[in-house]
Amino acid sequence: MSSEVRLAASNSRVGGQSAIMQNAWHHLLAGGVGGMTGAVVTSPLEVVKTRLQSSGGQNLNLTVSSLRNVTTGAGEGLVRYSRIWSTLSHIVMQEGVGGLFKGLGPTLLGVAPSRAIYFGTYSTMKKNLNLSLPPNTELVHILSAASAGLMSSCLTNPIWVLKTRMQLENRRSGTGLATVFRSIYIERGISGYWSGVSASAYGILETVLHFVIYEKLKKKWAESGYRDSNSDRKTMRDFGAMMVCGGVSKSVATSLAYPHEVARTRLREPGIKYLTFWGTLATVHREEGLLGLYRGLGTNLVRQIPNTAVMMATYEAVVYAIS
Repeated sequence: MSSEVRLAASNSRVGGQSAIMQNAWHHLLAGGVGGMTGAVVTSPLEVVKTRLQSSGGQNLNLTVSSLRNVTTGAGEGLVRYSRIWSTLSHIVMQEGVGGLFKGLGPTLLGVAPSRAIYFGTYSTMKKNLNLSLPPNTELVHILSAASAGLMSSCLTNPIWVLKTRMQLENRRSGTGLATVFRSIYIERGISGYWSGVSASAYGILETVLHFVIYEKLKKKWAESGYRDSNSDRKTMRDFGAMMVCGGVSKSVATSLAYPHEVARTRLREPGIKYLTFWGTLATVHREEGLLGLYRGLGTNLVRQIPNTAVMMATYEAVVYAIS
């Protein structure tokens, strides 16, 4: 290889690395804004999903008289904690409207850095891997998504433990963030803040499936006759397509990998009944059957579709606007 060719190749690598560093903050900002927007819009459904996934979500003792607009009959009975509207109504009646937004503080505190780390890592890894592997292949997307999921889960897990504990608190007054923080430390020590991280690690499969499917759908849209391939300008139709791609890809990935979410919620509950990932899955399956491993899936999909659609469209819009 001549010196000119080697110099050109070296300059190309340096230029590529410089572009990666210059554009990484675009994806950090876009990921943070997109994640926060989606979290606020779907916060009530997030609370419902967490309640249903918990060990107390199988059923709930309610007085029918206090929920006469939700159920029928007389006297006190056992009402299954299943329907989304019934659960939302119960939370409002028992805990006030604020109950629908329990855990939103830690969520907003965590979703921005979580999504920023996630999208920043994903974008950076994809650009780096495209320089050393065949570009934009499934292998690149899989490795990028796995790295992003692992990095985000490990660094922000304490925030999600706090959020889960607050969402499971069913008293009207709720429990303050500082109180929850102390109770976790008293109960399990420092390791308590990383409860459920093993389930999150297994949940990387969902992350990988989500982004592989998303990239496939996004590529199909770019190649379709509805997209002007000769123009870099994006229209509302393009961002609408990104919402659809994000919603579809996340729904498929979530449905296939859902049991890890139930295990993660149980691992973050107070007490010592659930301690390991596989042990939790075995206990839930033994006590509640196969359906127990998919408790709250319907609510989660109702929440995930708008959440992911809004998040991905916002992410794409912010990246497009600032770059």
